[in-house]
Amino acid sequence: MTLNQLRAFALVARLGSLRAAAAALHISEPAVSSSLAALRVDLGDALFVRAGAGIALTPGGRALADHAQEIVGLADQVRWEVSHAQESAANLRVVATAGFAEHAAGRLLDAFTRRVPGQAGGIDVVVESADDVGSLLQDHAYDVALGARPPRGSQLEVVPFLRYQRVLVAAPEHPFGRRQQSLPLAALLGEPWFTGPAGVEEFTAESGWLAAAFLASSLGVPEIVPLSSETDALAAVRAGEGIMLAFMHIVRAEVLAGSLIVVPVPNTPIAGLWCASTLDRGRAPAAARTLQRFVTTAEATAAMLAPGGSRGVARRGSKVHVALWS
Repeated sequence: MTLNQLRAFALVARLGSLRAAAAALHISEPAVSSSLAALRVDLGDALFVRAGAGIALTPGGRALADHAQEIVGLADQVRWEVSHAQESAANLRVVATAGFAEHAAGRLLDAFTRRVPGQAGGIDVVVESADDVGSLLQDHAYDVALGARPPRGSQLEVVPFLRYQRVLVAAPEHPFGRRQQSLPLAALLGEPWFTGPAGVEEFTAESGWLAAAFLASSLGVPEIVPLSSETDALAAVRAGEGIMLAFMHIVRAEVLAGSLIVVPVPNTPIAGLWCASTLDRGRAPAAARTLQRFVTTAEATAAMLAPGGSRGVARRGSKVHVALWS
């Protein structure tokens, strides 16, 4: 059994196709078939069978799939850490979901670096979608995830740390801004709903609310208009161009001042929860577990809810390096 064989099998199991795995590995399909044939002989199991246009894993294949990607991911992590040991020792790799990244990540990590000084490599922060977080952690691409809870079923230790509320807001001069009574959902379909670049992400409280409010009642889907950040989306709302689901703690001062109006809509505010996730059973690095504990402290909560200051990154795939205080 070799790493190349496990890598090929892990991709076939994930993508459901030898052709797709070959394309991802930039090798020929016969080369993938040869690796899998050797793995089958070594393990004494067919691992998968052809099923329609794809494959179906055997019981033995499912057992191997549970471990193959983790083994490959750990090997890649070790290879990277060894090759970069001198210049980036002890880097903490953080993946954050979009809303948390834009509105809280910077302030939280600023507070963390002051509380836990001396880590040589600092912290790298990357934004990814909520539905990818679990697999990225299991692939050892990142050490800890902050923000929306990963999909259930992942082999992760998930620690909730901050409850938030989303409210629908509009400008005072917007027709909805003058509404005193609850607005019927059908009335919202003709309005553009501004969001950050990630839109309304799956596996979040917001996506659950939209599905229950609109899709379940067969009303259709609101017009979602992603902008470069939620800050830009809020600026468009202030200009009277549409509405958005905003974090209440972000817009509270403007709501109290009357420069933004909370639109009364059934089943709002939407209650959500931010979580810190790592690999379970002690497989996460010590620095990741330290950050996971820190986010539950009063100091961390105060930092995340404080106005102003460094916030973080907003675009998917963009990366920020946070230097730790010495």
